[in-house]
Amino acid sequence: MAEKVGQHKILVIHGPNLNMLGTREPEIYGHRTLEEINAALKAQADRLGLHMETFQSNHEGEIVDQIQQARDSFDGIIINPAAYTHTSIAIRDALSLLNIPLIEIHLSNTTKREAFRHTSLISDIVTARISGFGPQGYLLALEGLAQLLTKPERPALESQATEDSNHEKP
Repeated sequence: MAEKVGQHKILVIHGPNLNMLGTREPEIYGHRTLEEINAALKAQADRLGLHMETFQSNHEGEIVDQIQQARDSFDGIIINPAAYTHTSIAIRDALSLLNIPLIEIHLSNTTKREAFRHTSLISDIVTARISGFGPQGYLLALEGLAQLLTKPERPALESQATEDSNHEKP
């Protein structure tokens, strides 16, 4: 039986320069500040019955430390590594240590931007990736993570597909 959502702890990690949201390239990242995004996330987490904490750093080592500390105390992570998405093997290695759902989030659609932004060093190890929805992407990530943490062992669609394939007509 699935646990109650309220028992789950979520960590949201914001990478470098996200503390400048609202003033940094608003034509790409929008006008909402990180504080506004975190407030909307907190309200959504409360509605979902989740305990949520946020962390932002411009320093790679601090992000790695936060990920390592989350290992035994959080049930899921939403991470926007920002520029470290494309460069940080250290963040990738830290995330690889975790055995919890990980959601990678980006405000902009990184594949429609400069070529160096097309590569994510963590996309193959995260549970899901959301990009291009602006600040709404964080809320989508939180909703998705809540569903991942409370879903039954075998989702209904998956079990139906299995049953259908087992009963094929001759």
